[in-house]
Amino acid sequence: MRILTGIQPSGTPHIGNYFGAMRQIAEIQEKGETFVFLADYHSLTTSPEPAQLRTNVFELALNFLACGINTKNTTVLFRQSDVPEVCELSWILNNITPVGLLERAHSYKDKIAKGFAPNNGLFSYPVLMASDILLYRSTLVPVGKDQKQHLEITRDIAIKFNNQYGEVFPVPEELIPEEVAIVPGTDGQKMSKSYNNTIPIFGKEKEIKKAIMNVVTDCKQLEDPKDPDTCNVVALYKLVATPDELEEMKAKYRAGGYGYGHAKLALFDKLWTYFEPMRKRRAELEQNPDFIWQVLREGAEKARVEAEKTMALVRKAVGLR
Repeated sequence: MRILTGIQPSGTPHIGNYFGAMRQIAEIQEKGETFVFLADYHSLTTSPEPAQLRTNVFELALNFLACGINTKNTTVLFRQSDVPEVCELSWILNNITPVGLLERAHSYKDKIAKGFAPNNGLFSYPVLMASDILLYRSTLVPVGKDQKQHLEITRDIAIKFNNQYGEVFPVPEELIPEEVAIVPGTDGQKMSKSYNNTIPIFGKEKEIKKAIMNVVTDCKQLEDPKDPDTCNVVALYKLVATPDELEEMKAKYRAGGYGYGHAKLALFDKLWTYFEPMRKRRAELEQNPDFIWQVLREGAEKARVEAEKTMALVRKAVGLR
């Protein structure tokens, strides 16, 4: 079994990134050989500033290592663009991918609706994603429910290639975690940088506390009973509290005499404690940037070995060799 997952480098991580993706990746790596790539080619679809993209790649690698990615065992962490074979495979796969298949992709329509300028990079994004997966002959791909269609497209492309040229690619299976945390932002919407409603993982103490104190609640007074099941503070507290601690907070809500300010301070204490080991690990790693780049270089070397094996099969299959 080979697991593959990737994430775009996009700046400062927030707790939504951690509970929605990074924690799952750290847990999944224990299931088998795991390839984790930093999707800098994919980031080009949003035209980031070059210097910022380089910084984001470093920061994402640093944050992954601080949050539990273990490259000493079976996990390979690498930068997507350090394995250029993915672009060669993408071109080959583009030539067997029906336009209609890409026209049905939700992500392209969503980005255009949000004001992104239409371009071929956005349109053919699913083909590059398929290349990421198939290049390493991945058999299991963790995806969120909103990304399920991309894996279905990958499966369609793999089957079409195999039917046309012979069995080259394993057809990957999806792994949709039963309970992927949906993390509310400070305004109650899904936590996202786009909404400016995030709580950073590695921010300063005052910055994190300020963000938590800004979490939106209703207008009930201190003495009023409150509904814990509709409160953003409780939803965030659930991510880091034990079941007993969560039930205790819910009981206080229902009893009254417990204000939202009290709940927010309890949330801050739990979050600050929860991420403390990761903050310490990150601070240590940050002192040695050469180590971060070394991890990525070594990961890319391992990834390229597997990529070249696949491309040898692909080139022969399509007649390029």
